[in-house]
Amino acid sequence: MTPRERILMAVNHKEADRVPRDLGSTPSSNISAIGYNNLKKALHMEGGHTRVYDVCQQVVIPEDEILDRFKIDVVDLGRAFNTEDSDWRDTTLCDGSTAQYPAWFHPVKQDDGQYYAYLKDGRLSARMPVGATFFDQVLFPYIDGYPDNFDNLAEDMAGIQWSAFTHSPWDHASEPDFWQQMREKALKLRETSDRAIMLVLGCNLFEWGTFLRRIDNFMMDLYLEEENVEKLVGALLEMHMENVKKACEYLGDVVDIVRFGDDLGMNTGPLMNPELYRKFFKDGHRQMFRYVKEHSNMKTFLHSCGSIYRMIPDLIDSGLDIINPVQTSCFEMEPERLKREFGKDITFWGGGADVVSLLNNGTPQQVKDDVKRRLDIFMKDGGYVFNSIHNLMPDHKAENIIAMYEAVDEFGGY
Repeated sequence: MTPRERILMAVNHKEADRVPRDLGSTPSSNISAIGYNNLKKALHMEGGHTRVYDVCQQVVIPEDEILDRFKIDVVDLGRAFNTEDSDWRDTTLCDGSTAQYPAWFHPVKQDDGQYYAYLKDGRLSARMPVGATFFDQVLFPYIDGYPDNFDNLAEDMAGIQWSAFTHSPWDHASEPDFWQQMREKALKLRETSDRAIMLVLGCNLFEWGTFLRRIDNFMMDLYLEEENVEKLVGALLEMHMENVKKACEYLGDVVDIVRFGDDLGMNTGPLMNPELYRKFFKDGHRQMFRYVKEHSNMKTFLHSCGSIYRMIPDLIDSGLDIINPVQTSCFEMEPERLKREFGKDITFWGGGADVVSLLNNGTPQQVKDDVKRRLDIFMKDGGYVFNSIHNLMPDHKAENIIAMYEAVDEFGGY
């Protein structure tokens, strides 16, 4: 069975020949640059490049040697862009190890050791405090209130770090032949690799509200500024649907999975009452997911952090195929509960290893035991792709990351 067949079999709720697995197909199922350097050192890998393709989260494009070593079955289409050495420049990470940033990214080190990331017009968009391993958003265009209209929405969004310093392929989105480039590179990637291909499309609705207004304001707006929220979400959806349609037109017969994003949960429960989700956001998700299903061969994937148990029925009803990162440490997100109640209707992508306490503080054997326990639950009857619960972080021990994938290799379970 090829990696692509293995992934698609899992998403179609059939048991594959082995556990399908991911590392690096999205910016939220990936590994930090520092963690990646530590992993390469532990594996005695010399040479190559640690290329930070998502500079906001400081995660990398895993090299082919890593993908082969851990038998990874899926890749991000973004890796087909920025393939020349001239597309990158050297940098030093906060632990003193070396990496590379995209050639266009030039954060400025301050006298106190912080890094500031400025827009071309001189505004400060993001900063990374001393010792931190990701950038924080500091520019919120609507923090003082909503505009009279959303005619300049795209321009306002462009100043926010998630757009201004976006990962590939979207750092090429302004090029006139962007979508044709996407198709050509996707075709080449499909010809040269038998791994499934992921397109990270984004199209966040709730989260863009928090990026524009700041999360504390936007959460209150759901009650106090209903009309403005509805208008903003409508304007966002109109913009997002253009990208959804382009993705289906140019990539619907080449790419296997399209990844959307919208964090709807926190540790202790959903970020909003499910009724509010249905009121403001469900219809937009439904329109995007169902358009993909009706106009392409791609499967729909949503990255949504936190406790989203109470949202899952609505997401399934909206046409969602895959949910990630499956944060099983959160309220109501126990693996047994999720698999029992939703395992026939949605694929769980993630939830495979404890990133909060075990990968950083546990022993390799404890990690293996944890992974195998989770696989016993999630792998039954398909509908599962292995990945840690969100990104592998700088404090995750290299020997534990290796043990995590060894456990997947050793799992016989079904």
